[in-house]
Amino acid sequence: MRRIDALLITLAFFLFGAMSYGSLRVFGLNPQTAGIWSQVIVLFGLLGWLSTYIFRVATGNMTLNQQIEDYKTAVLQKRLEEMTPEELAELQSED
Repeated sequence: MRRIDALLITLAFFLFGAMSYGSLRVFGLNPQTAGIWSQVIVLFGLLGWLSTYIFRVATGNMTLNQQIEDYKTAVLQKRLEEMTPEELAELQSED
């Protein structure tokens, strides 16, 4: 993740909190109650987002892992393309 991405995500959560606070105020909650509930909403939003990250880490379904697998596949494919028919036959006979 780039630094600008992290800043944009932070800004998005800040704006989400401000919008939830404003929405709660429009629906008639007093400032203190609206502030508490908007914090609860943002907290659960952050925890939900964090849980998706933890799930991707646990399952190994992360961008870096996928890029490494794609690279390994491309390298093996390139090596197979560069092999002569005799080398391919020898490789197949080893199995």
